[in-house]
Amino acid sequence: MKSEYYDGTKLLSMKDLNGRTPEIYLCTTNRTGGKTTYFGRLVVNRFLKQAKKFMLVYRYNYELDDVADKFFKDIKGLFFPEYDMISKKKAKGIYHELFLIKNNNVENEIPCGYAVALNNADAIKKNSHFFSDTSCMLFDEFQSETNHYCPDEITKFISIHTSVARGQGEQVRYVPVYMLANQVSVINPYYTELDICTRLRLDTNFLRGDGFVLENGFIETASVAQKESGFNRAFKKNAYIGYASQNVYLNDNTAFVETPVGAKCRYLATLKYKGSEYAIKEYRELGFLYCDSRADKTFPMKISVTTDDHNINYVMLRNNDMFITQLRYYFEHGAFRFKDLKSKEALMKCITY
Repeated sequence: MKSEYYDGTKLLSMKDLNGRTPEIYLCTTNRTGGKTTYFGRLVVNRFLKQAKKFMLVYRYNYELDDVADKFFKDIKGLFFPEYDMISKKKAKGIYHELFLIKNNNVENEIPCGYAVALNNADAIKKNSHFFSDTSCMLFDEFQSETNHYCPDEITKFISIHTSVARGQGEQVRYVPVYMLANQVSVINPYYTELDICTRLRLDTNFLRGDGFVLENGFIETASVAQKESGFNRAFKKNAYIGYASQNVYLNDNTAFVETPVGAKCRYLATLKYKGSEYAIKEYRELGFLYCDSRADKTFPMKISVTTDDHNINYVMLRNNDMFITQLRYYFEHGAFRFKDLKSKEALMKCITY
């Protein structure tokens, strides 16, 4: 029997691909499944019972405004009615410190954690000594519904974790990160960086990697409640409703691995990825673009997907922003086909946000 709300017990008990304890736990479900509530309760309970402080991770500095109310309002009513939470700006607003107050006794506020923004990664690094008592990090909505990410977001995310996971006499401390999101796009930067986007299948519930585990979940009761809402029934044809209520990705249609037959194509560009070359071709009659490994070495449009693949005959991705945007549009609208999974990986690495 499936639980009415999300339960992270299995995810948190899993080992990674090498049988070791993961440091990154990724949890994605359909909307209103209860994952945010579950992990919010988890980190507060750990503080109250074990005095383990937590860190809330957001993308931009403006999201730190009213952070205590934003994070604590729902779980207070459900689990912690005798407590209130407040936040105080520190280092001129670079980060916020969080405090719990029991039974309105403001004279006994207890520091319980911090809230930071990824875009402040450099400043966080300079203030890293303040966070040496952080025991875990919680990053909600790591997939952006609008595909609006920080410039060089992965590097900033790694930098903040590195800043936190030091101190207390150790060069590197174990600081688990709980990353939560609705299922928006398989080409989000985290899935791409962790090579999840090329391994994820429609029937994948749990995925293990080196240092991380992923739960790709579905909360049926949340789905039914979403579908039966009068508002959602009125907008049932909208793709967002399907994303909110079903186990689908908002910005992705199924992209098939198949070979086009009996149609003319136009060569568009060559991708170089991990030392191999891939061709991007347009099959206008069939209505899609196609990626395979039969590259035309004489074609002038050549794009290097990674820095390692860069040489004098290739231009980097940033010099082809408009072309990459067009490729991304085709992929997100289900108008891409691939010879094999390697071709698909090359394309997905190219168009990642």
